[in-house]
Amino acid sequence: MSPSSRPISVVLAGGGTAGHIEPALAVAESIRRARPDARVTALGTTRGLETTLVPARGVDLELIPAVPVPRTLNKDLFTLPFRLIGALRRTRRALKDLKADVVVGFGGYVSAPAYLAAKSLGVPIVVHEANARAGMSNKLGVRLGGRALAATADSGLDADVVGIPVRDSLLALDRQALRAEAREFFGLDQDGPVLLVTGGSQGASSINAAVSGAAGTFADAGIGVLHAYGRKNEAPSVPSADGTAAYVAVPYIDRMDLALSAADMVLCRSGAMTVAEISACGLPAVYVPLPHGNGEQELNARPVVAAGGGVIVPDAELDPGRVAREVVPLLRDKERLRRAGDAAAAAGHRDAADCIAEIVISEVGDEQ
Repeated sequence: MSPSSRPISVVLAGGGTAGHIEPALAVAESIRRARPDARVTALGTTRGLETTLVPARGVDLELIPAVPVPRTLNKDLFTLPFRLIGALRRTRRALKDLKADVVVGFGGYVSAPAYLAAKSLGVPIVVHEANARAGMSNKLGVRLGGRALAATADSGLDADVVGIPVRDSLLALDRQALRAEAREFFGLDQDGPVLLVTGGSQGASSINAAVSGAAGTFADAGIGVLHAYGRKNEAPSVPSADGTAAYVAVPYIDRMDLALSAADMVLCRSGAMTVAEISACGLPAVYVPLPHGNGEQELNARPVVAAGGGVIVPDAELDPGRVAREVVPLLRDKERLRRAGDAAAAAGHRDAADCIAEIVISEVGDEQ
């Protein structure tokens, strides 16, 4: 990608949850690497995680009004057109002030007004769908003429499959080099196998109960556990065990790089970004999809599971016995564990962020 005659202005729309924000920030890294002169700005609202995640990664943040679409018939549905008009007016002004050359949307309630504003101003649109089933906002972006990119085939969009962009720090993570430091940081045994457990930033009560219930089995098998149980949940009650296999329970993990380096295997939900990041690090996983929604979480994990990089356990089947049966044999078999990790790493698209950045820059070039 050769630089053009003037700096470009790229506006990213992916606020709300980490699943929308992290892919956007990964693409921002790649755009800046390809075009150091590029101005990259993220759109967001005061309601989402972007108010902390985006500035922490050195990306400018422009706030617009949040316009969530009600899923039931209520008074918010009747005021939706007026709220949307207000958000659209503010977003149009932001795009004009930023002299936006292209808008890149990643779904969520920030994307819809961004797509509409871009269309009204004649600004090119690129849409990236991370989930196995496309959301309403991204379907809108494509209908408005946006170039469609997706993590997987059969997302509901006629899109080029590019995978999910993952941040540079995880792609370059040397887990083996950090292993000793990571285990010392969390108070885990240096030599035995370790299971990392997370239910996302809020935790998951079903995962917490099943894993903590298997604590005795893990201790007997010499398996350490690093369990992020969620800030809104009570710490799991785990009896102290003899030996070196520690059960470390924390409400939240700030140093996920160290957590992934300490672990040999993960048990977690299967949001699109979670699957992409764990696979990129070469870690096999037990994926427990959310039991509600449209089933997209199970679809997110299927390609990695089909490649041999993990298993899917329905939430309704999750109990201490099932956890032990899925985890213990794999963690006690180093060769099988290695093959599963290699399969997980091979199932992803490590160049997704660079691929998307190249497409975004080419869209700007087409307009210049």
